[in-house]
Amino acid sequence: MTLNPTTSVHNTEAYGLKALAGLIDHIHSASFPKMLEEFIGRICQFDSFLMLTYKTHFKPLVLHPKSPAEHSPTLRFYIDQAYIFDPIYHLVKESPAADVHRICDIAPDSFHSTEYYEKCYKYFDLVDEINLIIPLDNEVTCAIALGRKSQLGSINRQEHNALKQWLPVLASLVQQFWLTQQSLYIDNAKPEGAIQQALTSFGSGVLTRREQQITALILQGHSSKAISALLDISPGTVKVHRKNIHTRLNTSTQSEIFQQFLTHLKSLDDSIE
Repeated sequence: MTLNPTTSVHNTEAYGLKALAGLIDHIHSASFPKMLEEFIGRICQFDSFLMLTYKTHFKPLVLHPKSPAEHSPTLRFYIDQAYIFDPIYHLVKESPAADVHRICDIAPDSFHSTEYYEKCYKYFDLVDEINLIIPLDNEVTCAIALGRKSQLGSINRQEHNALKQWLPVLASLVQQFWLTQQSLYIDNAKPEGAIQQALTSFGSGVLTRREQQITALILQGHSSKAISALLDISPGTVKVHRKNIHTRLNTSTQSEIFQQFLTHLKSLDDSIE
């Protein structure tokens, strides 16, 4: 039997509604994140699915995949330290509104030259990353990261628009899931510890406050031109500051600054313990 176009559309819509009903059935279950992964896979193709929460004063918490055995060394490094340089982390801190973001649209202009990219992000082996940002309460925001590798390539407009159209429904379901199931996860939440303190205190006593500010922006991936615009100072002034930063820290590359930052972070962590 050959289906006419109208029948085909109706069957497709019915199939989508059935899948949605199945997702709703799991909303009060620990299996919800896995079912959500399968449901979003009907909307947009991806190679990796990562569901995290960001909470003030806590390190990122992985909701899916939940088992530490499924976390790669790169993901563990991200959760423990490197997240502080992630564009998504800074987006959530500044504007945690529900939306769909591609990493290429929010990353600083020199993101691919940062040590964060070299030491962490590039090992996820992605050519595109799409994040569904979903506020859960006043302090917690969920980010669902859909990673695409080279075989899939970048997301197309149709998939991106479909994610945006589905976002209000998905956000509501994730919020309801978190409302009833957060106790399954919050015991695993780890305090942020010295990380925020490290970012603001790095270079203290050696760098001026302005140089500390510029150092943080450099580590996040902002070029001199971008820093000039962000701080409303001339590019020449930024250049002088960058030269002074290297002189005061006795460094010549961003990699050396990054390593000094990690050493500074470890010393603060050790003092807290």
